[in-house]
Amino acid sequence: MAVNSVGWGIVGTGEIARRFASDLPLASGAVLHAVHSRTPDNAERFRAETGAQKAYHDLDSFMSDPYVQAVYVATPNSLHLAQTLRALRNRKAVLTEKPIAPSFPEADVIQREAMRQKTFAMEAMWTRFLPAVQAAKARIKAGAIGEIRRITADLSYYRPYDPESRFFSRALGGGAALDLGVYPVSLAMYFLGEPEKVSGRWFSAKNGVDMRTEMTLHYASAEAELSCGFDRDGANHFLIEGSAGAIRLDAPFLKVQRLTLYSPAAMKSSLIAPSPQGDRLPAKLLSRLPTPLSRLWGCRIEHHPFEGNGLQFQAMAVMNALRAGETRSPIMPLQESVAVLRAIGIVLSRSPMPEAEPAA
Repeated sequence: MAVNSVGWGIVGTGEIARRFASDLPLASGAVLHAVHSRTPDNAERFRAETGAQKAYHDLDSFMSDPYVQAVYVATPNSLHLAQTLRALRNRKAVLTEKPIAPSFPEADVIQREAMRQKTFAMEAMWTRFLPAVQAAKARIKAGAIGEIRRITADLSYYRPYDPESRFFSRALGGGAALDLGVYPVSLAMYFLGEPEKVSGRWFSAKNGVDMRTEMTLHYASAEAELSCGFDRDGANHFLIEGSAGAIRLDAPFLKVQRLTLYSPAAMKSSLIAPSPQGDRLPAKLLSRLPTPLSRLWGCRIEHHPFEGNGLQFQAMAVMNALRAGETRSPIMPLQESVAVLRAIGIVLSRSPMPEAEPAA
């Protein structure tokens, strides 16, 4: 393997594993060395599809391969804890799909094991690493919108109820909060830190997992009002309002390539007021206006395009940490992964609201 290259291994052969494999060539120095599936035929098929050098169906053999330096865990939520611990105990850097574990006590076990092994571990909260999100973070740090006062976000995609699917299966760690809600909660904490208090409610699907979850993170001088669900298609943007302006991560914010900056005057107008459809019609028109006209409206649009699915940026963060001998990510530290799951756990520990019916 070339100097400065990093050999990757992927555990799991589902859709997200395929996306990650397709984005790895966009991360300089990344080499897909091995893939793993419990079924030999699936492992070999995935190896052929991705161009990996080796296919394993025995996890111990996969983990002991000396050319696998970083492991991407892309299996159902219920397997994340055991497989992440296996990687850490084999002294492999590990990037585990979100949520890093089904609950915050399990996430805390991972955090403590990573510290004990002095080995890098990170949740694959890829949205934090996208260029537009990093640009928003830089704008806020520079004072572009003043002090953050309020964050509002909804991430909802309609899913027909199917108790056997991973989205609704309790055994596989299903539910809207663990599949979708981790994104807005994690992003809110990225901009505001850990909250002082968490409140919220959730609506049950027929089998008792959450169909929709609504929660508020409370801070001394700010609030984050967040929601997610399988019962509807949402607006799916992320709005950060400050004392001197606002920034919107435009839809879909989990794969955002565009952000809109609003002046204080624009904040008071209908430019960022939600329509009944959950979108902003003036903002749609704004995106088609020439730049000088949009600035007259008190708005500025920034484009931050990227190739592929956007998973390469988190892979680059893992590799940069490995090269520097670091054991944690400043952008996605394990303690914040634990905090996100703790917040979700607080809400889901309450009695559910009446059963939520999906939108037609």
